[in-house]
Amino acid sequence: MSRRAVPPPSASDPFAVAAERFHHDLNRALGVEPRGVILLAVSGGPDSMAMLTLAAATFPGRIRVATVDHRLRAAAAGEAAMVANHCALLHVPHATLIPDQPITGASIQAAARQVRYRLLADHARAIGAETIATAHHADDQAETFLMRAARGSGIAGLAGVRPRATIEGATVIRPLLEWRRAELRAIVRRAEAPFVDDPSNADPAHDRTRFRRLLDANEWLGPPQLARAAAALAEADGDVRAIVEWLWSSRAAADGAGVRIDIAGLPRELVRRLARRAIGMVVEAAALPAPKWSDSANIEALLDALAAGRRATQAGVLVSPHGDSWRFRPAPARRSSGSAESG
Repeated sequence: MSRRAVPPPSASDPFAVAAERFHHDLNRALGVEPRGVILLAVSGGPDSMAMLTLAAATFPGRIRVATVDHRLRAAAAGEAAMVANHCALLHVPHATLIPDQPITGASIQAAARQVRYRLLADHARAIGAETIATAHHADDQAETFLMRAARGSGIAGLAGVRPRATIEGATVIRPLLEWRRAELRAIVRRAEAPFVDDPSNADPAHDRTRFRRLLDANEWLGPPQLARAAAALAEADGDVRAIVEWLWSSRAAADGAGVRIDIAGLPRELVRRLARRAIGMVVEAAALPAPKWSDSANIEALLDALAAGRRATQAGVLVSPHGDSWRFRPAPARRSSGSAESG
């Protein structure tokens, strides 16, 4: 397959329409017209290569590209080299990022994601990039929505991939969330840009692959509609987060080595979010080593115990209810369980 640079779009060229749409969507995701460097995360797949094709035409001279080789597949080095060679044709600076130690863990995909964003954020800071752009699209969003629904996720989880997020201290945007996978593949084919299909995307051992097949086999599910549902939930989640910020300022207070919050009259969702925030603050302030705390952790057993007037622990934090006032503090060493325990 030949590799040629994409010419500047003309008003009569269908590519010009796509480029204008991409420009609008990137600005909307970022919230402003970017003034600095944009770092594109490009794996070599058709989605990220389409993003590179569009960005090279839309933001000439202002983009940089990074490809992360997780060292999990032998073919990844060649894929990174393919991206680097195509970037050279487009006169776009490229870097291949490699982790400094092997990726391990119970969930290799989750561990790889964490390492990937850390490497991208570090590189973005090193080159002075204003933002990092990834190629998540509407089909990805639909798959994520179904995956999380099947796991019983709440509003924050069902909101899926956000158009803009702060990850590892860097601003990450997803300008393609309203684009379909087929649209992006068509763009790289018309541009004669090289790309590879990651074999792991067809591996049924991964949850995402199974949900992708479900969507492909059932057109009535409608990925664009599922993506719009996720976007609506993201907006609602943002509103709830704003309410929680306001409640925190009026109902939470430092209490010695911990935190005390007033939950009087609040619905469970707001209590849940305030409690998670309090636990996270105590974990960070006391530098509790284990178990690892996540703001998405299931704390339903903890909430049930507290509502019944019983003390409980989570992630090394002891929570004591005193009527409508709950106190969060580091648990004694002998009570370092990671799940809720009534007491």
